[in-house]
Amino acid sequence: MAMTESELAAIVGTPIPGGSYTVEPYVDWLLNDVVESPRDGRVAHPLFAYVAVAVGKTVSWDGLFEICGATADDGPMFGEHETVLERPLLVGETFTVGGEFISAERKRGQRTGVFDIVGFRLSLTDVDGATVASTYNSIVFPRRGA
Repeated sequence: MAMTESELAAIVGTPIPGGSYTVEPYVDWLLNDVVESPRDGRVAHPLFAYVAVAVGKTVSWDGLFEICGATADDGPMFGEHETVLERPLLVGETFTVGGEFISAERKRGQRTGVFDIVGFRLSLTDVDGATVASTYNSIVFPRRGA
């Protein structure tokens, strides 16, 4: 599934299908228990910004890899990550999830060969349409034989 550099560049601006995510009280309890964090039952743990976009996007990781001309067997690696919280997420709150690919770059390493770094942003918006959190992730795709 090798991509040309022009096909790679065309990924930028492609929307990532989104859906919705609700911070369920029992999931908030479980996450806080796992990370040994105090829980007040009102404010969700900040990790929910990542959980909500990862679960709330309606494309699977395999589907996301396919858009990038790869499969899990190609050995994609998690690159960078950044989470921005505009305000605390509340337990019981439902968010709309949406995003797009924002960068795609081909690189060549002397030892690693050709690889692509593809970046995407996913956001959570509340019922009023305000962005409450966003994440940026990049994935490194080895391009063996390119």
